[in-house]
Amino acid sequence: MSNERPTAVATTMIDNELVIVTEWRFAPGAETGWHRHGHDYVVCPSVDGTLLLENPDGNVEAELKVGQPYFRNEGVEHNVINAGVSEMAFIEIELKKG
Repeated sequence: MSNERPTAVATTMIDNELVIVTEWRFAPGAETGWHRHGHDYVVCPSVDGTLLLENPDGNVEAELKVGQPYFRNEGVEHNVINAGVSEMAFIEIELKKG
């Protein structure tokens, strides 16, 4: 039996010369997999929930709330996991450098 987590579902909504807008949906326990952000980005939660962020220097839990977006700079490396018991979703807006 495998201990692998389910994969979060990413749906690209916009990809143009300025931005990439992606909707992320996570079943309970689902993950993005390790990745490095190639752009500055903003996350806008669609529902309240708890994410576990596996970082190179340790793990952090983050409480996301609808109406409370956050910004991160290019270069963030992590694996994002839904640590809650219900579906988690957010919109990620990556800012391409012009």
